[in-house]
Amino acid sequence: MVEEVLATSRLTLIFEEGVDENGEPQYKTKSFTTIRPTATPEELYTVAQALAALSVYPLMDVERTDTSDIVSA
Repeated sequence: MVEEVLATSRLTLIFEEGVDENGEPQYKTKSFTTIRPTATPEELYTVAQALAALSVYPLMDVERTDTSDIVSA
């Protein structure tokens, strides 16, 4: 039997930095890797909002990326 074990989580905040010469939005990201894998979406969103308040750029998106290990049980 094979199992998936959650190993790490990363929280990424995506900010709109401005627009380029063609009027296309330019984005800036900030990632945090010391995220508790058991953190709920509500907890992560609350943290993201608090961190975004410290930025001069508007927050456009919040992403969570989980990495799992596939192991034989």
